[in-house]
Amino acid sequence: MTETDKNIDKLTLIDNWQQVKKQMMQAYEQAPKKAVAPIDNRLLLAVSKTKPAEMVATLAKEGQCHFGENYLQEAIEKITALKGQPEGKGIVWHYIGSIQRNKTRDIAEHFDWVQTLERDIIAKRLNDQRPADLPPLNVLIQLNIDDEDSKSGCLPAQLPELITAIKGYDRLQLRGLMIIPAKANTDAFARTKALFEEVKLSHPELSAWDTLSMGMSGDMTEAIDNGSTMVRVGTAIFGTRS
Repeated sequence: MTETDKNIDKLTLIDNWQQVKKQMMQAYEQAPKKAVAPIDNRLLLAVSKTKPAEMVATLAKEGQCHFGENYLQEAIEKITALKGQPEGKGIVWHYIGSIQRNKTRDIAEHFDWVQTLERDIIAKRLNDQRPADLPPLNVLIQLNIDDEDSKSGCLPAQLPELITAIKGYDRLQLRGLMIIPAKANTDAFARTKALFEEVKLSHPELSAWDTLSMGMSGDMTEAIDNGSTMVRVGTAIFGTRS
């Protein structure tokens, strides 16, 4: 555990988490009713990258189920360490980092969700490498909604083709979209929500199409106002990263 992590004791960690949950619930309560996600489809993803397994275990014991990791080897160490602990049994692990071809097998074997799918070749590898004794891997398509050179993701124009490809993979369960919008673009959430609804209408066979992962600490309320079902929060819960 780093010196930074040591400065956040268990009580502070739990209090941070409770405050973020409270902020999230208040945002849903005040959001426009036509856009707000159903009560049973509102998730807080605690982004635990660079933080030790002990901190994850503390929040899991309090009832936090969903954790997001960016760095594969670090994540596998945490997943392995917590697998045998009572707190680890209910954890749902989300991979939210970039995906290279040489990472797909480990991701397919260790994670419950992948939020950063952007190419068919990666989808095929995840499908082929998903162990038969595990349920299908939940996947979100990452959209580069603002066409930024610095961001990963499928462009909106490429979305239909990628959806068609993923539908053909029986070891993947396509759940929705994820975005990291440009800070200056205030309508990115609304445009993503519109695309999400277009897909729902044009692909009624996607029975599990139910997730919009958008919004972090600084823009959570705006994202929820525009239909986000999952917000990703790290620093506000775990403190400053090492």
